[in-house]
Amino acid sequence: MKGLTGKTAIVTGGGGGLGSAICARLAEEGVTVGVFDLDFDAASEVAKKIGKNAKAYAVDISDQQAVINAVAAFEDAHGQTDILVNNAGWDQVGNFLQTDKALWEKIVGINLWGPLHMTHAVASGMAERGSGKIITIASDAARVGSSGEGVYSACKGGMVAFSKTLARELARKNVNVNVVCPGPSDTAILNDFIGEGEMGQKIYEGLKRAIPFKRLGQPEDFGGIVTFLASEEASYITGQVISVSGGLTMAG
Repeated sequence: MKGLTGKTAIVTGGGGGLGSAICARLAEEGVTVGVFDLDFDAASEVAKKIGKNAKAYAVDISDQQAVINAVAAFEDAHGQTDILVNNAGWDQVGNFLQTDKALWEKIVGINLWGPLHMTHAVASGMAERGSGKIITIASDAARVGSSGEGVYSACKGGMVAFSKTLARELARKNVNVNVVCPGPSDTAILNDFIGEGEMGQKIYEGLKRAIPFKRLGQPEDFGGIVTFLASEEASYITGQVISVSGGLTMAG
């Protein structure tokens, strides 16, 4: 894709399944990738597989100072951040009335404060330079809701609204801001949601039947759209929310 060779990117949650696929896809296009993850061992493994164009960083994105330090370390080593992918996410499934504030705060810290911290740390430089791409991985739960994921859905919906606002604010600075919303995908969050055993398998099969393509999303299904939005091919696209759901959600 046009305009990616020699660029730099930070991908949060880069040590996970979806994040690692995004890191690998960006690296294929010649992007130097900062693999940010709370799990340094997982991030290091991803960076090792990619090779010289990737480096792992241990960072808790819910901690603003930790984010500032990690972004500074990446930029000291590799130069300005051209692309930010807010991918990290976490949830613990449960009906809202059976959850408590301690859980809410953890979910909000990772899924809302985390990308706000990352965006604030990186977007200032983008605005000053007059270029940059910000892609946030939200969820179709932000668009249609998801039983058992009330606070998570609220955070992802908040990031959709935030991204549209930021897209308006930064358009004059030539910074593109877009959102990708995965549908049901084969990830750790989904596995926690459906559980194990016979009941979990029934839910899994039911989800597959509901998706027009008759399968759940895989990590490799998301690298392409993120890489496209990070490229010059998408320079006239901003403030958009794109579902990658196999056709399960067809929101206009």
